[in-house]
Amino acid sequence: MLGSFLNHNERTKMKKSFGLLVGAALLALSGQVAANEAEEIGAKIYERAFGRGCGACHDIASNPQLAALIKAGKLPKDQFASVLKNGKNGMPKATAAIMEVGPVKKAGYTEDQAIDAIYEYLKK
Repeated sequence: MLGSFLNHNERTKMKKSFGLLVGAALLALSGQVAANEAEEIGAKIYERAFGRGCGACHDIASNPQLAALIKAGKLPKDQFASVLKNGKNGMPKATAAIMEVGPVKKAGYTEDQAIDAIYEYLKK
């Protein structure tokens, strides 16, 4: 009914605007889905890396509490990534163990994507 009040150019503009709006909504939704997937994979990494999970050491009071450090802004992502890639003190290099986690392989994540996923999971 609205179409009868609008000329062809106005209807075309409305269709394009609607298409752009729908496209933007789908893009935002896909970003949210990707973020949720990354957090899920980050959780799997935390639970499974080294066969027993990162929490086996990092949920013990005497060791660095990763989630608390990240949430407090005391462990930036670049520092976190460096420790995972190079090790530090008693912490071994972790990237090989991370890349062996099934969901990481299944998603085809790169090393950096896997590190981002675990960081985002711990940040939440």
